[in-house]
Amino acid sequence: MKQIPVLLTVISTMFVNAQSKKTDLAGKKENDTLKTDKVKTIQEVIISGKKAVVENKIDKIVYNVANDLTSQNGAAIDVLRKVPQVTVDADGNVELQGNPNIRFLINGKPSSIFGNSLADALASIPAGQIKSIEAVTSPGSKYDAQGTGGIINIILNETKVKGINGIINASAGTRFETGSLNLSYRNNNFSMNAFFSGNAQLKSRTPFSQERLSKDIQGNSQTRLLQDGYTDFQRHGYRTGLGFDWSINKENTVSGSISYNNFSNKNVGFINQEQYITDFSDSSFESILGYRNFYNRSTVSSIDGSLSYRKTFQKEGQELTADYVVSYGTPESSYIQTQSLNGTVFPYNGISANNPGTDNSHNISIDYVHPVSDNITFEMGAKTIFQHITNSTDVHVYNTLSNQYEPDPLQSYHLNYDMGVYAAYFSFSFKFYNWLDVRAGARYEFTTLKIDFPGTHIPSYSLLVPSLILSHKFNNNGTLKLAYSRRVERPEYAELNPFLNISDPHNITTGNPALKPEIGNNMEFGYSKNFDNGGNISMTLTERINSQDLKQITTFYPVFTANGVEYNDVSVTSRKNVGKEYNSGGIITASLPFCNNKLNVRGNFMAFHRYIVSDYFGNIDMGFRYRLNLNLNYQFANDYILEAFGNYNSAAKNIQGKNPQSITYTLAGRKMFWNKKASIGFTMTNPFNKYIRQVTTVITGDYDSYSVRQLPFRSFGLSFSYKFGKTELKKEKDINKDFLNEPM
Repeated sequence: MKQIPVLLTVISTMFVNAQSKKTDLAGKKENDTLKTDKVKTIQEVIISGKKAVVENKIDKIVYNVANDLTSQNGAAIDVLRKVPQVTVDADGNVELQGNPNIRFLINGKPSSIFGNSLADALASIPAGQIKSIEAVTSPGSKYDAQGTGGIINIILNETKVKGINGIINASAGTRFETGSLNLSYRNNNFSMNAFFSGNAQLKSRTPFSQERLSKDIQGNSQTRLLQDGYTDFQRHGYRTGLGFDWSINKENTVSGSISYNNFSNKNVGFINQEQYITDFSDSSFESILGYRNFYNRSTVSSIDGSLSYRKTFQKEGQELTADYVVSYGTPESSYIQTQSLNGTVFPYNGISANNPGTDNSHNISIDYVHPVSDNITFEMGAKTIFQHITNSTDVHVYNTLSNQYEPDPLQSYHLNYDMGVYAAYFSFSFKFYNWLDVRAGARYEFTTLKIDFPGTHIPSYSLLVPSLILSHKFNNNGTLKLAYSRRVERPEYAELNPFLNISDPHNITTGNPALKPEIGNNMEFGYSKNFDNGGNISMTLTERINSQDLKQITTFYPVFTANGVEYNDVSVTSRKNVGKEYNSGGIITASLPFCNNKLNVRGNFMAFHRYIVSDYFGNIDMGFRYRLNLNLNYQFANDYILEAFGNYNSAAKNIQGKNPQSITYTLAGRKMFWNKKASIGFTMTNPFNKYIRQVTTVITGDYDSYSVRQLPFRSFGLSFSYKFGKTELKKEKDINKDFLNEPM
């Protein structure tokens, strides 16, 4: 709900002096009347507006970030913790309505940065650069079918104001530092914008311990492994870009953008290792005491570009759009590790690997909207997606004789992956008996896949994706809706990449190039109501059924062979298709103002029950999981705001154990000055707890693991923001150039 009081003071047209002079009667000509108009115009526009932080729309929830104080010192990942129906754990893993398979977009457009390291990508976008975040839970047929969990669209700041304008944001703290600059220029029918942002997560130490018991049934032996140590983690990144918008005339508009993204992280660690091996065949016992040093690094760079054309017609709402989006990404990861025995000078084992690659994609789409009448609208379009992934792995193994790392051609390889998606859709909306709003459509996608990894063949497949939304608006600003959508989750680069990360030779992670797409059928039944005072409430029941469900699975190997090299007592973790998952849930979201809108209370509660039917694992009741958050915001006099936010994610059972719970809380304040053009603020996150204790268990039958991480989360920070430029009220039709158009 928008409440925008506008005070417009205009001092105009003052008529000053008009007089006639007469000449003498001796024959002089009479002068004409002189009129002197002196016009002085002073225009001042003061806009004081405040959008509702949470907006409930038919197919999505919009979270407006401008007044989110507790995220001001952070990044996109911190803002997402506040978005209703979104769950973010302590490691930055994101779920929408309990499903982690989400399609992420920036300004409605895809980027290769999300396919490599989602947590790094979300941490590279400062909160101060974000205008809003859209959580699209019921995507229509126009939307790409990718993402069984739905779509999260991050909208960056921009301005429609004429002239040169900008905003500077900076923050510094004990764990995070961010800075951003946004500039925009608009003059009549042309506008440009530019931005730069940088962020850093300062080095922090994470204590770690693991106790695991593994059984070699065939060898009749048992191994107990104890690991205890720490990891020092750092992350940094930056983004920059340019964009333009040119209205050639009233009917034709061209816009485009180009951006460069770069972010990286590294882990440096030390682990003590105690290994106790019992051989039951001869009752022998062996102990191996030593330690391990390791270094991991991951970097991603990408260049994203877009070009859009929009044509409107005389008929209101009729338009044609064409878009081209391209992304060139260069992900790279590497590691090196050595294992040594206590009391020795040189390692007895070591390995290093470098894994550069490319992830390039091209998206071409055309869409046409045709309103038949005020109540009936048709929409159709087509789209093609081409993605090409390359990956090279260069492995070196430590030679104990030469004390050098030497190339290992058996573990080195090259991978090519090509995907093509050809899609077309048709949808329509109409009002049934002036009582029921109907939006229905169908999208057809044909996917071709080609991969040259040995022993892997993925067939092409087609998919029909229907969607339906039925809604009724009551006179009291309430809306009742029933929605259905079908979605697909095509595995991303990191999930497919078969690169073996052996930085911990007892716990190996890798991708799976043989993954099949996950197919999701999503249903929602909900009621939402907007109040006159700016508050709102929504209640939703959801049912999500995923076939070929993708899950992270750990498999134990007494001896794991990687291209001729043997590793003992190893767990290998990767994603696999496990069967069918039923995810049933209920969600309550509310935003309520009190004390003449000075106090705002926002809350979100979610509960989901999951049940898995698998040919391999059998039927598994995963039980309930919960998420609760609460936000209190109070507006004091003199433009000072104080805010508190708390979030609770319950522990969650999975196929092979349990994922940890997390509790976080943040206090923040902000003071505005210089006619609300500048502000300074502070944030405190978990000030009374240095760590979040993360307990993860894995139980496979022949392998039990109990891991504890003390994740550093306490932080203190200061932030500063300054807006500059002209302010001119310009009334014009807002043109949405995103792929995600507003609902009709």
